[in-house]
Amino acid sequence: MTAESTNRPDISYQNIAGALLFIAGVIVFLGITTAEAVYPSYSTSQNMISDLGATVPPNSIIVQPAASIFNSTMILSGLCIIFSAYFLYRSSGMDIFTTTLALFGIGVFGVGIFPGNFGAIHAIFALLAFLSGGIAAIVSYRQSSSPLNYFSVILGLIALLDLLLYYILGMESPFAVLGPGGLERWIAYPIVLWMIGFGGYLMGLSQSHFSGE
Repeated sequence: MTAESTNRPDISYQNIAGALLFIAGVIVFLGITTAEAVYPSYSTSQNMISDLGATVPPNSIIVQPAASIFNSTMILSGLCIIFSAYFLYRSSGMDIFTTTLALFGIGVFGVGIFPGNFGAIHAIFALLAFLSGGIAAIVSYRQSSSPLNYFSVILGLIALLDLLLYYILGMESPFAVLGPGGLERWIAYPIVLWMIGFGGYLMGLSQSHFSGE
C-alpha cells in the first residue's frame, strides 16, 4: 500500500448522498426513455409522463411492460433521493435544502406507488415532486460553487416557471406549444439534469467543503 493510498479521504456522507442523487437522476432519465420505447404509439408531445404508469380516470389505460418499468423507476429513484437527503442530514443537519430534497423524494416515490389511475392522490404527489424538486435545485445554490450554483438556480427556475404558468394559464402557457407532454417535460427534465449535475458535484467533495447552511 502506497503513502498516496493511505492518505486518501474516507467516503463521506456527502459523497454517498451525491452518488444516490446521481443514480436517481440516471434511473429517471433511462427509465422514462425505456418505458416510452415499449409503449405503442406513445407521444412525448401529447402524452403526459405519468401516462407511462397509467392514464387518469375514469377510463384509465395501463400498458405493460411500460407501466411496471415507469412505476418501478419512480419508486426506486424516490428511495434514492430520500436516502440522499438522509445522508446530507447526517452530514450537516436539517435545513431548507435537506427538507425540500426529502419532500422531493417522497413526491417521486408517491408517483410510483400511486400511478395516474389513482387520480387526485397521484396529482398531489406529482405536484409535490415538481414543486419541491424545483425549490431544492434553487436552494442548492448555497451548497455548491460557481458555475454549478448558477446552473442549479436556472434549472430550478425553469421548472418552477413552467409549473406556475401551467397552473395559472393551463394550456395557454407559452410552454404549451410543445403539447401537454412537452410542457411537463420542461418541468421534470430540468430537475433531473440538476440531480445528475449536483449529485456529481457532491461525489467529488471532501467533508470540509459542504456548508449545509
